[in-house]
Amino acid sequence: MGIVVFFYLDDGIRKAKWLSEEQKRILEKNIEMESRQKENHSVLGVFRDAKVWLMSVIYFCCVMGLYGVSFWLPTIIKATGVKNPLDVGLLTMIPYAAAVVAMILISRSADKHRERRWHLVIPAVVGGIGLIFSAIYGDDTVIAMAALTVATLGIITTLPLFWSLPTAFLGGAAAAAGIALINSLGNLAGFVSPYLVGWIKDLTQSTNVGMYALAGTLFVGALLTLTVPARLVNK
Repeated sequence: MGIVVFFYLDDGIRKAKWLSEEQKRILEKNIEMESRQKENHSVLGVFRDAKVWLMSVIYFCCVMGLYGVSFWLPTIIKATGVKNPLDVGLLTMIPYAAAVVAMILISRSADKHRERRWHLVIPAVVGGIGLIFSAIYGDDTVIAMAALTVATLGIITTLPLFWSLPTAFLGGAAAAAGIALINSLGNLAGFVSPYLVGWIKDLTQSTNVGMYALAGTLFVGALLTLTVPARLVNK
């Protein structure tokens, strides 16, 4: 597919055969105006930008929740009393199906209202609360599944919403290097999250404390998001 895309996609607005001359001018003007509001420092400058490091921590918190749910969801469902592997697999589909709908609706709302921070903060908090209730009511399959569904849709929704933050102020080489740095550091949670929950489970013989820990990281990510100036990202 990479090879097909290389030859099929037009390289830039000016070379797009399916745009009229007027459409090309409009798009080029819009992108130029948008670029003026973005930071275009060097690649090394990205490592000295406190906002990039803040974004990395926020993304780390979001990914902690994501991997915690995706890795341990079947185990948590099984712990509620569902023993048949097929039933566990079918129930696992429900939270992700709900997440698809939530992602689309909340992302559309963020674009419509030109607001980014609260559209990330609220799903993160909802995801954390869902994890807490899934642990509290872990013996009740129906309530636990409802809580896990809420947790999953909240957590997964944070990911596309998050990327509207750094791309709102990074441009040029800063965007390429900044996104790479944020993505690399954030995805370290892909190791930390499952390992942390597994370690806690071995100590306590339960995933409950692990869910509380993941909820805490989501709350921290939400709080840090509110420290980002609204004028910087609400565009």
